[in-house]
Amino acid sequence: MGTYESSTTVAASPDELFTYLSDVHNLPEYFGAMKAAEPAGRAEGDVPPGSEAVHSVAEVDGQRREGEAWFRRDGSDCSISWGSEGPNDYHGELRIDGDGDGSRVTVRLHTEHTEGDRIQQGLEVTLANIKEKVEGHGSANPS
Repeated sequence: MGTYESSTTVAASPDELFTYLSDVHNLPEYFGAMKAAEPAGRAEGDVPPGSEAVHSVAEVDGQRREGEAWFRRDGSDCSISWGSEGPNDYHGELRIDGDGDGSRVTVRLHTEHTEGDRIQQGLEVTLANIKEKVEGHGSANPS
């Protein structure tokens, strides 16, 4: 259980990177276990203020997991936060800061799960996916 953090640099401006990463439809491109993500509308009381509900499908340990989560973008400080209800107190934040000609992306995740090494590895894979998707296509809009 605890909070995990990892960072990387990406050759894209913070604004370009934020535009790509804050699009819910792009989540499965960089979160490895996620297979689908779609906006689910905004139901009062179901998500924190300023957030939107997201329906996600993931594959974890060979099991299909489907559910609702919340997702919040803040363009003023290039940050994204998310989480889901349940016993694991799962929530995270992704922050983008300028770094020379590119950006520094930092991901923090909090969960009550106890597989710390696996969680840390998942963060590093997510950051590697972001870097590959963005830099591999020469822009922060690989589509």
